[in-house]
Amino acid sequence: MPVTRGEAERAAVLRAEIERHNRAYYVLDQPSIPDAEYDRLFRELQRLEAEHPELPTADSPTQRVGGAPLSEFGKVVHRVPMLSLNNAFTEEEAAAFDRRSREGLGLASAGSATDGAADGEIDYAVEPKFDGLAVTLIYDAGLFVQGATRGDGFTGEDVTQNLRTVRNIPLHLAGQRIPARLEVRGEVLIMRRDFERLNAQQRAAAAREFVNPRNAAAGSLRQLDPKITATRPLRFFAYGVAEITQPAPATHAALMDQLSAWGLPVAGERDVVRGLPGLLGYYRRIAAERPNLPYDIDGVVYKVNRLADQEKLGFVSRAPRFAIAHKFPAEEATTQVLAIEVQVGRTGALTPVARLAPVFVGGVTLTNATLHNQDEIERKDVRIGDTVIVRRAGDVIPEVVAVVPELRGPNSKRYDLLAAIGHVCPVCGSQVEKPEDEIILRCTGGLYCPAQRKRSLSHFASRLALDIEGLGEKLVGQLVDAGLVRTPADLYRLELPVLAALPRMGEKSAGNLLAAIGRSRATTLSRFIYALGIRNVGETTAKDLARHFGKLKSLLAADQTQLMAVPEVGPVVAASIRNFFAEPHNVEVIAQLLDPGMGGLHWPESETASAAGTLPAGKLAGRSFVLTGTLPTLTREAAKELIEARGGRVAASVSKKTDFVVAGTDAGSKLEKAQQLGVTIIDEAQFLEIVNQ
Repeated sequence: MPVTRGEAERAAVLRAEIERHNRAYYVLDQPSIPDAEYDRLFRELQRLEAEHPELPTADSPTQRVGGAPLSEFGKVVHRVPMLSLNNAFTEEEAAAFDRRSREGLGLASAGSATDGAADGEIDYAVEPKFDGLAVTLIYDAGLFVQGATRGDGFTGEDVTQNLRTVRNIPLHLAGQRIPARLEVRGEVLIMRRDFERLNAQQRAAAAREFVNPRNAAAGSLRQLDPKITATRPLRFFAYGVAEITQPAPATHAALMDQLSAWGLPVAGERDVVRGLPGLLGYYRRIAAERPNLPYDIDGVVYKVNRLADQEKLGFVSRAPRFAIAHKFPAEEATTQVLAIEVQVGRTGALTPVARLAPVFVGGVTLTNATLHNQDEIERKDVRIGDTVIVRRAGDVIPEVVAVVPELRGPNSKRYDLLAAIGHVCPVCGSQVEKPEDEIILRCTGGLYCPAQRKRSLSHFASRLALDIEGLGEKLVGQLVDAGLVRTPADLYRLELPVLAALPRMGEKSAGNLLAAIGRSRATTLSRFIYALGIRNVGETTAKDLARHFGKLKSLLAADQTQLMAVPEVGPVVAASIRNFFAEPHNVEVIAQLLDPGMGGLHWPESETASAAGTLPAGKLAGRSFVLTGTLPTLTREAAKELIEARGGRVAASVSKKTDFVVAGTDAGSKLEKAQQLGVTIIDEAQFLEIVNQ
């Protein structure tokens, strides 16, 4: 039966009224009607839409109840990476952040005058640091179309259907001047009172209770069945904008006000303060209010308020320079050391670990905590059987803070790491050494040590290394345990029938993995160096080494002095590199990886430098690039590697010193600024022509 005009109009009125009541209840915390009346309106809308299948809209409140279960989450590539914040744990570190911000904006000291900070101090937007799960929401013409988790910062999981069930996320933005596209960053969490009710329901159903609100929120959002997510009391709070297709307000605070006007929930405890005194005052105030807040927080966030200043400060590594998280002191508790065992890390480091009587600290149950090294055990005089104070350092890593000596019993036992393990690695039996520059012990087994082998292979296959999709930790564990892979070179000898026979693998998955391994053969020198897992050599140092030496042969032959000529490479890093290449088995594995008949790894010769180890003149040395928008074929990471491999530099923001802005589709404010400053703007084809000249 066709829908009448009156029924269509009634459905529209019901949708608007229900969403208004949703906002009053879930965003403003001010219920506007009794629950029974709300239920009556909702059932009426459900009935109308059920009778007329053409009536439901994507933003109808009835769409929040959850759709059909998913087999798995799809992947979402973030057009703007979801970066993490650097942390401050002391007032001195907060002061250092303020100092760096002032220096970056030309305010060497308070009292220097500049635009936007007449007294030499900076205005900061400050807000609580939610202890939840970071997500991003995308709105097209005001309609919520996609939501994703942070993932690794570059690729997350598509949880759109689950986020639709979160009651305080507007399915359609309200108000005026709605942008054509808006990407909002925020946090999904569970309020304390809702968490208590949720666990009461779990107890009544004889189901397992949740440990803390954060774990409950994360688990609820990642349910493959959206109907389960719909039953969980999730809330969302926005804390930033990744993309907006219209001029944004001048400040972060005003931008948050605009989000609130469009119906997006933001923290009521946010504020704007001036200078370091304002930052520390806010930190102390929120710390005092923390026990009475409706949600869990683990610190506060400081952001330079003016968006133009944020852009000027830019980013360092994988975090913004214009923002920092000031974390609260970790929670502590007392428990007993039941035993001390040794873990062997990816680089061979032997770490003593205290096995504890279970204790609840900072929202989780701890059963072990790091003792760092033998020197720390002796300094703190930790003995087996002792009662100790444990802490979640930074609310993340459990550690033993101190012993409670007055509770020490007569049966407590001293612990000596070397004596306990017999001077050999507890995993592979290789000899243990203590490098001169370190206080920790290391296994000399290298890639032959099973404990290091799994971690080394996972690192080798990771996204920033050889980027072998599908080769995660679990599969690496299977391959190692089955004796199929002992070194990275063995990955390139794997065959389809053997892989397909592994548990939970199958022929299709095995074929996909072999294809990914095959693709990884074409790589870059910097990725290869990073993939080797050399101690103290991270992504940036690997790029510096590749840029300086150009050829792997030159790097292998470099002595300590030559290595220290590389920017940011000091004696400790140089020694790590030399020691790694001095091990015959490491050189043997590298040869196998490069042998065309075995691993067959290679990279474009054009990426390497001259035999002298310096970049040829006329490449991109001294040139500055800014990448914006989505390029047709290249990812930002790939474009960045092409530039850096040729001596160029990739900047986060556009300035008069920028030589080229490489613009793809949906380029935003960076493109506009380049046009204003007269910076040369090029597309991908022109970019490739420049880098391949």
